[in-house]
Parts: sequence; structure tokens; C-alpha cells
Amino acid sequence: MRGSRSSRGYRRGLSASAARAASAASVATNPDEVRAATREETFPFALAAVLLSFVALLICFSRGYLLLYGDAVAHLGIARRILDSRNPGLIQLGGVWLPLPHLLMLPFVQKLEWWQNGLAGTWPSLICYIASVAGLYRLARCVLVPRWALAATIFYALNPNLLYLSTTAMTEPLFLALLIWTTLLTVECVAAIREARHKVVARRLVLVSVFVLGAVYTRYDGWILGAVVWCVVTFTLARHSDVWRRVVPSFVFFTLLVVAGPISWLAYNQHFFHDPLDFIRGPYSASAIEKKTAAPGLEHYHGWHNPFWAFVYYTRTAQVDAAFWETGFLVMVAALGGLVLAVRRRLRLPALLLWLPLPFYVYSIAYGSVPIFIPQLWPHSYYNSRYGMELLPALALFAFVAVQWAEGKWSASQPLAKRLMQPVVLLLIALNTIGMMYQTPLVLKEAINNSTTRVGFESALARQLLAFPKGSVILMYNSDHVGALQYAGIPLRQTINEGDYDSFKAALAAPAEHAAYVVAIAGDPVSAAVAAHPEGLTELTILCTTGQPCARIYQSNRTAGAQPKS
Repeated sequence: MRGSRSSRGYRRGLSASAARAASAASVATNPDEVRAATREETFPFALAAVLLSFVALLICFSRGYLLLYGDAVAHLGIARRILDSRNPGLIQLGGVWLPLPHLLMLPFVQKLEWWQNGLAGTWPSLICYIASVAGLYRLARCVLVPRWALAATIFYALNPNLLYLSTTAMTEPLFLALLIWTTLLTVECVAAIREARHKVVARRLVLVSVFVLGAVYTRYDGWILGAVVWCVVTFTLARHSDVWRRVVPSFVFFTLLVVAGPISWLAYNQHFFHDPLDFIRGPYSASAIEKKTAAPGLEHYHGWHNPFWAFVYYTRTAQVDAAFWETGFLVMVAALGGLVLAVRRRLRLPALLLWLPLPFYVYSIAYGSVPIFIPQLWPHSYYNSRYGMELLPALALFAFVAVQWAEGKWSASQPLAKRLMQPVVLLLIALNTIGMMYQTPLVLKEAINNSTTRVGFESALARQLLAFPKGSVILMYNSDHVGALQYAGIPLRQTINEGDYDSFKAALAAPAEHAAYVVAIAGDPVSAAVAAHPEGLTELTILCTTGQPCARIYQSNRTAGAQPKS
């Protein structure tokens, strides 16, 4: 009797083992299965991204593209001044741009040569590009069969605009990586909740909270992303109370981290700038910049207080960022069709988080003083075209949801079309990349177009600064043209600037008493201070270039400010 029970138990165990083996075999042999990607599957995509990123770096570095964006120069300047300043510390992060990008650049930007050539911002961006490619493939495998997950990832990874941005100090590569991985982890967390895998849920809650915090500290759309992720996870847990009870500590940690990001930034602004909303209404906010740069008497940009035109401008920008010529319309239509299919078939609905940049930027254009100009639409100029890049993951993934659906429709009636479909699509992706590079990608074109006068002015000013005796104290407003100091390789602690509030305020009251040299650029606070207190200053030169305000350089007749402050 005992032997009989033992025999039956053995057979049951053998049957279970055989079932698991058969299941594993089906996973390995079924090429059309939609499932989570393994690390072994993902590794080749990460390796390919490494190779692509270094090819992009070689091209962009050799052609001097790394510092074309004024914002890239400014990001590097902020990262540099955290330690290289008369008043080093967290206050140097400023109150408008969020801190994570600058903190990631901090270890690299202290190397003077990397600050000057822009490589200090390249390394974090390249790492984020590689992570985003690997993350997109893993996310695509949760929704698509392998061949279309491959195509979606290639479409994303070969985008020339993305490859260019990944060599610069801009924040888009970092935020795209955080957006993709936050979405992926939310998809996996929701799936684990529904399958009652408590340990997996607990781990995913911790991980997703870390990525949400990173997104909150990178861009303000990350604040909306964090709020929506919390709502999605909380709603799912509320429908599975047995799981919720098992993961309460992890959920509390997740909630605290999601809330901590925005609250800590408000507290930072209150502490250092005496206004928790300084980033919205302060002198360096988007609204203040829009008022400063808008021509007097002219109408506001298209989309101002008009959600329809804001939608048109943003979606058109995303199309041009994603695809060559007018094929962006087809990509957008396919992606919207894939979105409808995903909703109707309830295909990993948390993946819809990739679409969050769309409502965020429509609102920002309409009511947040964030204009976008592209040559395809009036006024046929270049400004903020890179914002369309944030919709690239959604276009890549959901366009191929539609393609996969079309393949399924043709599989029975047109088997030849099904066999040829993937090779044809991959060829079209390659042609799209070649076409975009041939015409110069929009984001790079904007950088080249808008940098011409600034680079010329800052290079000329840098040559003047290099003529000063080494170590001389310079009074200069750095927010607009810190690139001149960067090109010259002059440490920021050698300057008295707006980042050192008390020293700067005292120097503005008596420029000749505090600095050996004064650089006054028309329209900045130093220029106004020199006009009010010219005593003790001798004008050395006037530097004027096309498209930029003139700079006047003065030397102090008094020696009190001639030596650098120890």
C-alpha cells in the first residue's frame, strides 16, 4: 500500500515535470508567442545599442555637434558650478531645471577637457540611450511577437534625432529611458498583481518607485507620469485585496517615494529662492522667458491658449522627428490605430503610459508658455523641436501593434504577403533612417541653425577672456553665455556671477571694487550695474557679432579685485 502511494506520487511528480518541460519547449519553439523577454534575448539589443551609440559619438564629436544646443552648454555649466563656484553646494542647481541630469554629469564635468568639449554630458546620455533601447525591446515583447518587437526596437534605435541627442548634454535621452523603464515595470507589476505573485509585486513596486523618482527629478512631465503610475498601481491593487495585504510595506515605500519627489523640489525652491513655485513664476521660468523673447506688439505663437493648434503643432513635430519626409503621417496613423487596438483588446493597458507626453505637451504649448516652431508650420522656424522626441517610444511600439494586426488579417488569405511583410518593413526602416540623415534630422538642423550666432559670439568672447592675466577675478553674468568661459577653460570660481547671490549683489553695487575685469553684455544685470556705477572702470573693447547683443569689457583701475579670492 505504501509502495502504491509512493508510485502514484512519483508518477504525479513525473507528470508535473513533463508538463513544465513541455511548456518550456513550447516557449522556446513557438516563434509567435507574446511574453516577457529574457535577459539573454535583451542582451544583443543592448550590445547593438552600444555600437550604434559610439558610431553616433564618433560622427558628432568629429563634426563639433556636441555643444550646438545652448541648453546643453547651460546644463554642463550648472553641473560644473556645483563644485566649481565661490559658493559651492546644492544652491547651484538652480530652481527651474530639475536636478538629476546635472547630478549625473557631476563626476564627468569636473574634468576640464570634458567640460570644454562636451563629453561630460555625452557619457550619461549614451548610457541612457542604451538602457532605453534594451527597455523598449523588453516592453515590446510584452505586446508583440518577436519579429515585430525587433522591428519596433530597430525603428526606435535607428532614429537619427535620438542618436544625435544621445551624444549631447540634453535631458531627452535620460527621460526617454526613465519613461520606457517606468512603463515596463508598471506593466510587469500589474501583471504580477493579477497573477498573485506577491514577491514579484513587492520587488516591482520598489523598482518602479525609484524610476518614478528619477523621472520627477528629470522633467516636469515626470510629475504627471508618477501620479498616473501611482493611480494605475493603486487601482489594480484595490481590485486584488489579497495581494495588497501581502505587499503593504512595499506599497507604502512606493507611495512615499512618488510623493517625495515633487514635495522635495517645492521645499528646495522655498528654501533657496523663497518661493516654492519659483520654477513656474520665477525670472528663469518658461513664462518669464516667453515674455522676454516675444517681440513687442506681435501676436502670441500659434497654439497659445488654443489646445487644437497645440495638438497640431505637437503631433506634427513628433511625426517629423520620427520619420522622413511626409511618411510621419503614416507612422502617426498606424500608431493611433495600434492605440485603438490595444484599448479594445486590452493589450497590456499600462503600456499606454507611453502616450502621456502628448497631453502634457499639448497643455504646455497651450497654457504653459512653451512654443514649438518647425519649418513645416508657420512661422517656419526652429525652436523646441526636440520635445516631439518624447512621443517616439509610443509611435514605435503602437505602430507595430497595428502592423501585427494587419499581418494577422493577411495570414490566411495572402501567405506570401505575410512572409514578405517583415523584410519589407525592415527595408523601409533602413530607408527612413538614410532619408532622415540625408536631409539632416530636424533636431540637429535646429541645433545648427540656432547655434551659429551664439557660437561665434562666445568663441570671440572666449578669446578676449584668454587675454586676461591668469587667475584674474571676472564679474560676469553667466546664465546666457557661460559657453565663453567653457571655451576659454576658465574655472567658474574665478568669476563673480549670479550663482553667488551675496557676492554678485555686492559687486553690482561697486563693480570696480570687486573684480579686476568686468564683462557687460547688453541687457544683462552687469551692463545695468556698469551704467549705474562706471567709476573706476576703463573700457577695453567692444565686441559685437551678428544676431547677438554687444559685449563691453572693462578693466578695474583699482587693484582690490585683481587677485582671485582664496
